[in-house]
Amino acid sequence: MAVALVAAGVALANDPGKEKIARTAAGNARAKAEVLRRADLGQGWSGGFRKPVLNVAMPCAYRPKQSDLVVVGAAETTWDKPAYEIDSEAQVLRTASMLRRDWRRSVAAPQVVPCLRQAFKHFLGSQGKSVSVRRVAFPHLATYTQAFRFRARIDNGNGTVPIESDFVAIGAGRDEVSLTLTASGARARTASLRAEELRLARILARRVH
Repeated sequence: MAVALVAAGVALANDPGKEKIARTAAGNARAKAEVLRRADLGQGWSGGFRKPVLNVAMPCAYRPKQSDLVVVGAAETTWDKPAYEIDSEAQVLRTASMLRRDWRRSVAAPQVVPCLRQAFKHFLGSQGKSVSVRRVAFPHLATYTQAFRFRARIDNGNGTVPIESDFVAIGAGRDEVSLTLTASGARARTASLRAEELRLARILARRVH
């Protein structure tokens, strides 16, 4: 259930214009303080910090300008338990104006959804069928908030399983964070999934500067 890689790769990162990576100890510490921790999730989750992947080029034609952006901090955590996967990422840019430009080009631009559809289809390959990729309404938790929903059906060898993944991007100041919550089988499209997603997004929103 690595749908998070599709969403985060488009909405928080990069292209052939490549943003500059100039990570500092202070920037990394700031990003690390913003992602989800074990204590945020409750019991039954395994996972932790992983190396964030930067300058990801997605398989679609849209290539927003990134060369005028500088990332000074980045962090990522991933968590999973049966039927669920959660990914949280944070990037700290050098200035607030960089965040404004990045958000306008890489999250709010109308080209983003078609790009996500293409990337999601590519990610699923022959083992899955994309049902829908769209923007969805979400509470305005910070200066910038945007949510996307991915739905698919996957052949796991024993039948077809529904997959649903919500990606929430949040930005404030010069920080941008994301939450991807993916569920499979009977867990997909449940009220409890939506409630947990909103709870975790509110935690992330409180941590951005």
